[in-house]
Amino acid sequence: MTDLSLEGLRHAAKRLQHAFEAGEGWAFERVKQRPPRKTFETLQRADFLQIIAQEHGFASWPKLKLAAETTGLDRATAQQRLKVALFHGQTAIVAALLEQTPDLADGLFGLQCALYDRAAIEKALARNPGLAVQSFGPRRPILHLAFSRWISARPELEADMLAVAEMLLAHGADVNDGFAAQPGDDHLLSALYGAIGHADNMVLGRWLLAHGANPNDGESLYHATELGHHEGLKMLLAAGADPKGTNALLRAMDFHDHTAVQMLIDHGARVDDFNAEEVGGEAPFVMPALHQAARRGSDDRMIAILLDAGADPSAHYKGASAYGFARVHGNQALSRAIEARGAAVPLTPEEELMARSADGQASPGQYINPAKLPEAYQHLIREILHLPGRLPQIERLVALGLPYDQPDAQGITPVQIAGWEGLPEVMAYFMKLRPDLSHVNGYGGTLLSTILHGSENNPERAERDHIACFRLALEAGVALPEAVIRNAGREDVSAFLQDWAIRMPGQVV
Repeated sequence: MTDLSLEGLRHAAKRLQHAFEAGEGWAFERVKQRPPRKTFETLQRADFLQIIAQEHGFASWPKLKLAAETTGLDRATAQQRLKVALFHGQTAIVAALLEQTPDLADGLFGLQCALYDRAAIEKALARNPGLAVQSFGPRRPILHLAFSRWISARPELEADMLAVAEMLLAHGADVNDGFAAQPGDDHLLSALYGAIGHADNMVLGRWLLAHGANPNDGESLYHATELGHHEGLKMLLAAGADPKGTNALLRAMDFHDHTAVQMLIDHGARVDDFNAEEVGGEAPFVMPALHQAARRGSDDRMIAILLDAGADPSAHYKGASAYGFARVHGNQALSRAIEARGAAVPLTPEEELMARSADGQASPGQYINPAKLPEAYQHLIREILHLPGRLPQIERLVALGLPYDQPDAQGITPVQIAGWEGLPEVMAYFMKLRPDLSHVNGYGGTLLSTILHGSENNPERAERDHIACFRLALEAGVALPEAVIRNAGREDVSAFLQDWAIRMPGQVV
């Protein structure tokens, strides 16, 4: 493991630079995850120091150096780890850090808010009322409070949490405060989204709405459909959230949530909610409901809800009819429903071949030119790989010539999605096709960090096998960064990665 001293970290930066300049794959992968602002050809020592600092939770090397000189690097690193663990709901890590160092958050106002430390907040505000509106990192205190997932581990602190919220509000905090997920982003993630959509903290969400939080913040309604319950959705709709123009209904369909879909429709959601700038009958950004039903494998009940609400069986999306989309995705329930309404249309030759694949039929000797596919089908393999029993269909599509390593709009490749989903059988198939295992997606994620994220955030993670996906990647020789080991929030994942690092020290970078 890296020597956590300034000299040790300088040595790590020097080693990274030399490996990068020598063309080592693991070094290039780490640089791609946190690309400096310069081109790769002009990187200097300072750029590699910056990467090392970011890997340890600091925005820059000067901030890491200042923390080391004023707090001590071990303590400063632990504080950064505590901040990340609170944000990501890694409650076991939070508890372990606080057990080891009970005063770890002392003097750090943002962290004290995230821990609902009522007494400390009261004393700090008495000394300096301006702390309530001061930025600590990228977020102000009410955002540290709202995005903290500590309530899931310490529900008995509910009264303290609300008292902290009241104190912040009394000292000028804005319940509609937000922060940019990425520097320069115009769209802000609100405190309400943090409480309801991110932290599943219905108590704080209700408090924010009662104190004037805007339910139409562009995030909360959408993410309230992901929680596995309807409390947040009911709360937002009762407060005046308007589902028109959002993707909330389509997101509820991802989870086959008939109740949520009906609730949204009852509150004004339009099943074919095209973007205002639609061109030639195509929706450039919002998918018609029946197309979503096709690709998500919706059942008869969901299809009936959509059709009763006015879904158009003749709608087109990015070059694909609803009927063609249903046939290509193998949704027989939807295909039958469209045929029953007399809205079936002839399939293109490419759709015929893809529909045969969905129906379980191979087409030996026949191929599809991916360049001729409408945009709607460009990422077909990526869209179906998480659905149960689709691997044979994927194999037939690959045999037809569909790309199996093509990044989607977020830069995520199918093998990364399979890892995020925790589907080792599907991931193993893609790995046999020799995809680019060093690819870094649009979120800065590698294969291993994407699996790690899925192990803690995928809604189906309890039924999936992310450890088997880690094993596949590591057995293929993918380098194991210390940061992945350090950031593992699940105890079983952490234990597996640490054990691998002990057995295969040469693979750790």
